[in-house]
Amino acid sequence: MSEQLTLPAETRERAGKGASRALRRDGRVPAVVYGDKQEPLSVHVEEKLLTRMMSNGHFMNTVVMVELGGKANRTLPKDVQFHPVSSRPIHVDFLRIGEHSQVSVNVPCNFVDEEDSPGLKRGGVLNVVRHDLELICDASRIPDQITISLNGLDIGDSLHISSVELPEGSKSAIDDRDYTIATVVAPSAMKAEEDEAAAAAADEVPTLDEAEAGEDGGEAEGGKEE
Repeated sequence: MSEQLTLPAETRERAGKGASRALRRDGRVPAVVYGDKQEPLSVHVEEKLLTRMMSNGHFMNTVVMVELGGKANRTLPKDVQFHPVSSRPIHVDFLRIGEHSQVSVNVPCNFVDEEDSPGLKRGGVLNVVRHDLELICDASRIPDQITISLNGLDIGDSLHISSVELPEGSKSAIDDRDYTIATVVAPSAMKAEEDEAAAAAADEVPTLDEAEAGEDGGEAEGGKEE
């Protein structure tokens, strides 16, 4: 399950672009805590600590306890805005949640058992259609990742959500179709060889004119023998 993080915050005394720029110069990131039928809180957090938390690879599906004035707000990160040039975080939105709220999160896929895939052994390529899965789960049991086995997959085979074993308490947020997660496809070199073989086979099949000419020739020869 995803770990729980604690992020100290301070109240933003002033709003506006100028105040936000001043905070960023001081190494702080403006943020908003909202939801759960409570008033939104305008806060700011330490950029270095926030960046370190985001480096774990699953920040967006991790419960973050935003501490303000001695009170902990249980939240889930919903949006992070980045500077277009420096890629530094410049604003964060946190959604308040209950301890056992049902939340929608995107959980990354982890593909395993490549050595047990006949298709990959033959030189096939794993074409990942979805790098993460949108799940609905208990806020206290958000998975870090979904492990998906490639065992038995051959070239041309596909993995669908119905074949993935989800953690207990989790379900797919998309329930109206059995969507594809990944496929095993032939590499371009293998595909080129198959195309050449198909073309060669087509060349060996006589055209309609050639077939008719052959029939006419056979009849003429038969007449001479008579």
